[in-house]
Amino acid sequence: VIPSVNEMEAFKDVDVAMLVGAMPRREGMERKDLLLENAKIFQAQGKALGANAKKTCLTLVVGNPANTNALIAASNAKGIPAGNFSAMTRLDQDRAMAQVALKKNVDLSAVDKVIIWGNHSATQYPDVSNATVAGKKLTGLSQKYLQDEFIP
Repeated sequence: VIPSVNEMEAFKDVDVAMLVGAMPRREGMERKDLLLENAKIFQAQGKALGANAKKTCLTLVVGNPANTNALIAASNAKGIPAGNFSAMTRLDQDRAMAQVALKKNVDLSAVDKVIIWGNHSATQYPDVSNATVAGKKLTGLSQKYLQDEFIP
């Protein structure tokens, strides 16, 4: 590991890259402005990966909106397969699992198979259709609860 602020140097011959830096949303900032600023960051990192990393490099994007940022980086990383990029939306998944655990009054470790669709935004959709609690199919969550409390 060679610490560097120079993307070209930092990604030289890497097997694995973790893109954790994203600009946080500032007060009064529109979502589109945030996306435009982050696009610049992940476009530059994608280009640097394509020019310097091994073509087998696996890349994890953590900075939100992770899905969008991963797509931007992958689209700019010439020669590296898009399938080598992954977006980490684990925080959102953990939040959804915690809501199920609280509602069912169980330990978080008992909740499984809750997934997140979409992006870290209003388009995100937590999916409990295959969720289990203590190994059994999740039941007892009304459509009203899911629409009015769980999803928002």
